[in-house]
Amino acid sequence: MTNAIIADLEKRYTTKRYDPTKRVPKQDLAVIYEAMRLSPSSINSQPWKFIVIESDAAKQRMSDTFANKFQFNQPHIKAASHIILFAYNPKYTREDYAKVVDKGIADGRTKPADREAAFGAYAFVDLNTDEAGNNGAWTKSQTYLALGNTMHAVARLGIDSTPMEGVDSELIGQVFEKELGGYICDVALVLGYHSSEEDYNAGLPKSRLAKEQVIQIL
Repeated sequence: MTNAIIADLEKRYTTKRYDPTKRVPKQDLAVIYEAMRLSPSSINSQPWKFIVIESDAAKQRMSDTFANKFQFNQPHIKAASHIILFAYNPKYTREDYAKVVDKGIADGRTKPADREAAFGAYAFVDLNTDEAGNNGAWTKSQTYLALGNTMHAVARLGIDSTPMEGVDSELIGQVFEKELGGYICDVALVLGYHSSEEDYNAGLPKSRLAKEQVIQIL
């Protein structure tokens, strides 16, 4: 199949070793950040926070979060160009959604007179919130929409990436407590360029189940 989207997905893979001498250009980072910001979410809730780890000091802090487990992912942290923490709000509230509604009014998407009616969509949040006000399972799902969107944008730019659920959420919460502000990070995305000598996954063929096994057309 000849299609730009398919070409992006055919060439992307999970990088196993990064070239520590290469960094993502600022102009590409700007595109990536905007793609993250434009990611879709249920009822346009945007219950996320993206923390970009770029400096050596921040990388050291992130490296320290592998003290107890997932050490196989630790080498990526200092070798790669950037690491992005995808964090979610575990207790998304009406006040949080009010920011979305008011931004919609400012952008001309919603009329000021329709502000209260716009909160009708918040009923979906209520459906996913328990008695203690926790809706993290729902907000976490939204961050994966942003993750997928970002991974495609990165592939289009010719940048390598590694999605990592192998992170210590508890330690990340401690080390980056100030930056997270109560949000939770269960997944991160590593960005950079693979090592042509050490990345064994770079030369392996793409392998996926056949279309007939995963797609059913009714």
